[in-house]
Amino acid sequence: MPPKLRSGVRRGRAAVAKESLEPPKRNNAKKKEEVVPVTVAVNVNTMADASGGLSANKGVAPEDPVFPEKVQVGGSPMYKVERKLGKGGFGQVFVGRRERAGPGAVEVALKFEHRNSKGCNYGPPYEWQVYNTLGGSHGIPKVHYKGRQGDYYVMVMDMLGPSLWDVWNSSSQTMSSEMVSCIAVESLSILEKMHSKGYVHGDVKPENFLLGQPATAQEKKLFLVDLGLATKWRDTSSGQHVEYDQRPDMFRGTVRYASVHAHLGRTASRRDDLESLAYTLIFLHKGRLPWQGYQGDTKSFLVCKKKMGTSPEMLCCFCPAPFRQFLEAVVSMKFDEEPNYAKLISLFDGIIGPPALRPVNTDGAQKVGQKRSRLNVEEDDDSQPKKKVRLGVPAMQWISIYNARLPMKQRYHYNVADTRLAQHIEKGIADGLLISCVSSCSNLWALIMDAGTGFTHQVYKWSPVFLHKEWIMEQWDKSYYITSIAGSLNGASLVVMSKGTQYTQQSYKVSDSFPFKWINKKWKEGFHVTSMATAGSRWGVVMSRNAGYSDQVVELDFLYPSEGIHRRWDNGYRITATAATQDQSALILSIPRRRPGDETQETLRTSQFPSTHVKDKWSKNLYLSCLCYGRTEQAVPACPYCSVL
Repeated sequence: MPPKLRSGVRRGRAAVAKESLEPPKRNNAKKKEEVVPVTVAVNVNTMADASGGLSANKGVAPEDPVFPEKVQVGGSPMYKVERKLGKGGFGQVFVGRRERAGPGAVEVALKFEHRNSKGCNYGPPYEWQVYNTLGGSHGIPKVHYKGRQGDYYVMVMDMLGPSLWDVWNSSSQTMSSEMVSCIAVESLSILEKMHSKGYVHGDVKPENFLLGQPATAQEKKLFLVDLGLATKWRDTSSGQHVEYDQRPDMFRGTVRYASVHAHLGRTASRRDDLESLAYTLIFLHKGRLPWQGYQGDTKSFLVCKKKMGTSPEMLCCFCPAPFRQFLEAVVSMKFDEEPNYAKLISLFDGIIGPPALRPVNTDGAQKVGQKRSRLNVEEDDDSQPKKKVRLGVPAMQWISIYNARLPMKQRYHYNVADTRLAQHIEKGIADGLLISCVSSCSNLWALIMDAGTGFTHQVYKWSPVFLHKEWIMEQWDKSYYITSIAGSLNGASLVVMSKGTQYTQQSYKVSDSFPFKWINKKWKEGFHVTSMATAGSRWGVVMSRNAGYSDQVVELDFLYPSEGIHRRWDNGYRITATAATQDQSALILSIPRRRPGDETQETLRTSQFPSTHVKDKWSKNLYLSCLCYGRTEQAVPACPYCSVL
């Protein structure tokens, strides 16, 4: 006797957007848990900077801070606090004038950070640790004294001149190719030195590059300041590169200049500083970046989308060729790739003049301008062309996931109209199959049915709303749990609920943006993502207790996140759910508590439903486990197990 499947037919009120729902725990009193809706905001705790961008702000200082009139810390002379020089996410900077004659500079920069700021929860600011390692090295100002006075932690630093933002703003908001090329060369040498000590800056932008004081020997010297967002790319104890991760709710940096990886919450590495430098150079030369002007809560999302959708050719139009070549090189870097600074610096050889005539000193790059052969940034040391990993053309495709299984019967249907769903499903039931996955493309449905679900009974519900709240709650009361969901562009949904699962409690959320904060909250409560889908631009995510996973991560991108998937695979994760909108694709990767005998998993991206490819996979005992239709990219596959067709 085949498993019994019933079709839900009641139509209730539409589910409320941004609502999270849960049934009671199995065998417990049937009391529903109240879940407060969570709205994801990537750029939380932000502060406007001089360029109109936003920076991550760790500080929570008083609204009307009162600064001391005089400062003396760490054995320093007494300094009178004079005019304010600037303000950022990690404090405020003033001019300090020494009151009595003695050794050292008469004027210094005094940086104040309030003791109640989040960066000072455990004592002195984190930035102090970074300056202890980097202070005084090439291109980093020296900290002469530091200590606490009253409510403030204070650093006494070298007094410097105008920022590159100030210079650009006072030069008709444009800079010559030679000026910007000199900045590129010296910035790269400063970042190379910083990176060699194990740190990435994390907030490269015009405001954070300062020239030396005017009318001094250092007036053409470039400095990089504000190390409050610096992080380690290299583990201090092991000397190895830090581990890759992605937290889509974590943004660090300034929206205008941040790398795409920073927008997406990926662990910072050396490539991010270089991508931010590329945007900085293009801004200084052209005077504007295409993503300026966005406002509101979705600013970071829209800026990131624009960055991903703007080709290097378009972004660097009217710029000399080296600017485009530099951008192409740095956005193609892998997470742990070591930059070839010499090759990047060599790109600008043909633009900058003799050392004595350069508007910015390039002492940090000794060989620049000297006679040597041209280095091709497109090639590695073995002269093999370097693969461009983030320059694919955006496309709408099917993403299908295949797992190794013992031979079993599986069936698929695609381009199924609403009125034909019951016909295909009932025929599958008669043949001993149940639904393992549903999806949608162009308001038509795709069904995957097989004999290996392990479910005993199923019900399903087509609804014109995404998702049907009342019907889902009715089925929860009957001990059914959601096992697959799909949504269409017109807002309709298809929900499949089953008995015979291992789940003991379940919750779902519908959100206008990918609800990572809610997912992270539920992870801490013992839930894991077991199904997700999209309807237009809205996301639906289902999470369950006792899902059989020991750990779970998210890969979210505006293109197919190939590098992240391969890194997760290498660490034992396997894709267990996927969904995509017209803007983003998301994949859930999990580590099962019970490892399968064969952990082989392959992915496929196709413009059409992969009907012919599915049959080829079946011949290798690889069966469809999940699929979705949405934003990916047309690009050469990274490996034979991650195919693009």
